[in-house]
Amino acid sequence: MRLPRSFSGWTIAVFGFLAFALGLLGLISPGTLLAMLGFEVLDVRPAGDYTLVYMAASSMAAVNMGVYYLFAASHDYTPFFRWTVPFRLVTFAVFTTLVLTGAAPGKFFGVGLWEGLGAVITGFALWREGKLVPSRQSADAV
Repeated sequence: MRLPRSFSGWTIAVFGFLAFALGLLGLISPGTLLAMLGFEVLDVRPAGDYTLVYMAASSMAAVNMGVYYLFAASHDYTPFFRWTVPFRLVTFAVFTTLVLTGAAPGKFFGVGLWEGLGAVITGFALWREGKLVPSRQSADAV
């Protein structure tokens, strides 16, 4: 796999690596990840509690997402970089709302902040590179 060739590519690679690493952590030690996010870690789970199943599913999704981001970064796939910005901002809004409404613990705001700040940094990098909005010429070539 090649290293990213642009600042925007590096922002995507860093995000992808962190998603991959935290996803692995959630698969290996879900209690550790739950504690990092501010959720209560129970020694014994009652019948009907599917927290660990959900942790495995979301952690596997994070691993996959991390790989997607790393591959996109290694190929400098700018359209993917652009697509991530608005969706990561939506994720920031949803996760922040969960914290503000009391549905999630305060530490969970870190996940929203990670998404939002990452989106802003990637958007800024794309803007600096003149790639935030696709050019008319490259759109016609596709």
